[in-house]
Amino acid sequence: MFKPNIPEYITDVDIVSFDDAKEMAPYKKRPRAMHVGAPGKHGYLRLGFEVDSSGKSILRDLDRRAPLIVQQELYFDAEMPEMPCVYILSSGGPNVDGDRYRQIFTVKKDAIAHVSTGAATKIASMLDNYSGLLQTITMEENSYMEYLPEPVIPCARARFISDTQLIVHETATLFYAEIYMAGRKYYNEGELFKFDIMSVCSHGERPDGNQLFREKFIIDPHRDPIRDIGIMHGYDVFANVIVMTPKDNIQSIYEKTPAFIDKEKHIAQGISRLPNNSGLLFKVLGMEPGPVKKIVREFCSTVRMQVKGKPVPPEFPWR
Repeated sequence: MFKPNIPEYITDVDIVSFDDAKEMAPYKKRPRAMHVGAPGKHGYLRLGFEVDSSGKSILRDLDRRAPLIVQQELYFDAEMPEMPCVYILSSGGPNVDGDRYRQIFTVKKDAIAHVSTGAATKIASMLDNYSGLLQTITMEENSYMEYLPEPVIPCARARFISDTQLIVHETATLFYAEIYMAGRKYYNEGELFKFDIMSVCSHGERPDGNQLFREKFIIDPHRDPIRDIGIMHGYDVFANVIVMTPKDNIQSIYEKTPAFIDKEKHIAQGISRLPNNSGLLFKVLGMEPGPVKKIVREFCSTVRMQVKGKPVPPEFPWR
């Protein structure tokens, strides 16, 4: 089982390495431009949400390193105006050869939060190395968080690996979503599934270290036929959503989320239970990001209604 090569205690100066991942073995060459860990190539972000003395959830802890940027929390959710909303931005453009990113999110007891990104994450073409992202999300007792970033877009010859650790208390709820495009669909003649590799791993556990589940998918279009039935077939967009929530919520959310394939609209969704009564796994396939994002948001609203009794409001028209 692959584990990222990181120190036992992570600080904002540690550089994450995924060189122990077998699938990244062909992509370890030193970048011919700026080296791994150079200024602007080692993004670091730490966000900590907690409840203040008045009972309001706030962004108490913020530490960042370029190119990752977070300015301050906003309170624009019409249904939950008490919830801080944070956008992660990047000043460095797309992820390039040798970029390494580390994100640490903590939601303290009883706190709530919504985190997203300001734009899609673009993975640029690469000649030598790869881009890696290591994330840790910690949810304490009775906390609630929605993580709804914009899609990831891999260009031709892009290489990307991520590892996300979800440490969630049994009374907390985490809605964690990822949306992946097949490439720049309308660039020249299209770049669908022309990236080199996408390796994505997510694993959940309790605060005491009890392991709950682990999911990893490696997409290598040069080795495996991605268009086969049972993989992507005729679809171009893939959403993967993990919901970790108290077991009393699982059945109700499951029953309200039917699986379907709509051949006319070219979109499909499915849902299954995670092991150890830890939550649900929800997947969506589509042709364009807009309809996929809409379904993911509707599913988030189902979860929020179950947990908080309030829906997710319509997305801003410019998103």
